[in-house]
Amino acid sequence: MITKAIIPVAGWGTRRLPITKIIEKSMLPVGNRPLVDYSVQDLIKAGVKDIYMVIGNAEPCQVKEFYRDNLALNQYLVERGKEDKLELAKTLPDDVTIHYTIQDPSGKYGTAVPIAMVVEEYKIDEPVLVFMGDDFVWNPGGESASEALIKAAKDGDSAILGVEIDKERVEKYGVLSEKDGKLVGVVEKPKPEEAPSNLINVSKYIMTPELLQRIVKYVEENDFGPKDQEYMVTDPIDEFIKDGGVMRVAPTNGEYLDGGSVEGWLHANNVVCG
Repeated sequence: MITKAIIPVAGWGTRRLPITKIIEKSMLPVGNRPLVDYSVQDLIKAGVKDIYMVIGNAEPCQVKEFYRDNLALNQYLVERGKEDKLELAKTLPDDVTIHYTIQDPSGKYGTAVPIAMVVEEYKIDEPVLVFMGDDFVWNPGGESASEALIKAAKDGDSAILGVEIDKERVEKYGVLSEKDGKLVGVVEKPKPEEAPSNLINVSKYIMTPELLQRIVKYVEENDFGPKDQEYMVTDPIDEFIKDGGVMRVAPTNGEYLDGGSVEGWLHANNVVCG
């Protein structure tokens, strides 16, 4: 059983300026919840007990504030006879712990960096779920993103989530190329007629210890300048596969909702609240 997950939520969210001057990107509201909480609740329902969030160094941290108990609010609700609201105010079950790692925004940048930081700091040597913090898969009543990944990785392999979309829309995304249920590679923004499938990469994974160590090594051994390139997690994943590593493809027909753009965020709210 996989009980650990990594969620990177650091970064300035520059695509969403100016609102991200005062609201962290992962805390932008979708309905009555912040973006990141849809992934957190998905993971908790799948049995995750330890969540490692990589946050920025700005204080106060809104993510930490959201997931801590607000004693003053609880007291207010009790005093005003609104005990029925206490469950809504409690954002984390007692048996789930969030661990925080601070990432300096002026340091190395890219999707591989926060994963490597957590693996090194907490000496993680077991499979973990990895979800980015500013998007989620919406599939009420159906199989969740975590459940799909866990099912695909039941033999102890790594896994990657593939969201099914109409093939004419694949040009905006990384598209999964797979054979016999195993990832062959990710084709970035192909023309629809050249796309290897209609499954897009939404950066949700199960990663084995071997793959996690490759990510650590990739970040440690490369010295990209701030304007050269990002430390992309797909680079060590590609090398892992080329060297014979197995990453299972976990397809889902849930809808991918992304808060990184205004259009995506508005659509997410329309879907969740509609």
